[in-house]
Amino acid sequence: MARARQPRRNTFAGLSLVLDRLAERRDESGWIAGLARSADSRHLLLDAAGDAFLQRDADQLRWLLPHEREQWFGDVPATLLGMAGQCAYFLIALDDTRDPGRLDLALHARRLSLRSAGLQLPAVEASLFAYAKGLAHWQRETRFCAACGSPLVLASAGHRAQCGNPACGRMHFPRTDAAVIMLVEHDGACLLGRQAGWPAGRYSTLAGFVEPGESLEDAVRREVAEESGVLVDEVHYHSSQPWPMPASLMVGFIATAFSRDIKKRDRELEDARWFTPEQIVSGIADGTFLPSSPLSVSYQLLAHWLDLRAGLDLATLVKGAA
Repeated sequence: MARARQPRRNTFAGLSLVLDRLAERRDESGWIAGLARSADSRHLLLDAAGDAFLQRDADQLRWLLPHEREQWFGDVPATLLGMAGQCAYFLIALDDTRDPGRLDLALHARRLSLRSAGLQLPAVEASLFAYAKGLAHWQRETRFCAACGSPLVLASAGHRAQCGNPACGRMHFPRTDAAVIMLVEHDGACLLGRQAGWPAGRYSTLAGFVEPGESLEDAVRREVAEESGVLVDEVHYHSSQPWPMPASLMVGFIATAFSRDIKKRDRELEDARWFTPEQIVSGIADGTFLPSSPLSVSYQLLAHWLDLRAGLDLATLVKGAA
């Protein structure tokens, strides 16, 4: 399939272009401790809900310097995120015993969720926030051994958890839930759906989680059939996006349907329908069609399709209707 230009890289993607995660050195505790004390280190602070501390008067993260980390959170283990250039990045994940309101004042900061901050932050900071949030969620949720029930102890700079029972000793690793998200097309139109709780006019690409023993392509076909009754033929990979809300990876596809025969079956969807580029243009103009947030890969799939099939720029259409 020919590729059109993409308006921008998927939000939270591309971190490997700048960050070395240092996976091979995560067990070197002495070296990591030295990195954490280095003047070049920076510490990303998340509250118990997974929200990040941002600068109060700027759309940037409120990074802690080494002395601030030691002063305020010297008793909180630091998780190594990686290194970019000479700067080492760490995560400080707070539990619910800390008063985040007091910290807001003390650090001259404000807190935002990943969903709210994703498009406000510089791209690299947004990606680091997503990485840290996903890891912190796993650490909070994975506290007991699935084999014997004993408490787990974090290891490898926060990237593994080991059972504290010597008779067991099982290692646990962070998990990511794979989900497919797909724009389905047929003869010049695309299939979009909406949930009842969404704002009026909001339509999005279909999506769903991958089941055991299922390829990504088969998951696309099954989910589309379950949600709309539409049968899918060809499936082509588009792009992916970390989505730690709380622990997903969204894998995006462009798929082709055999026909436009909709037999909606999924109770989660209030509506599913086919849209031509012309209908999307007119719907955006008169306010009867709202695309997904630019934060999501769903938006990028629609933007790519409109560009590929009609030479239209989704961002320009939305801006013109604002």
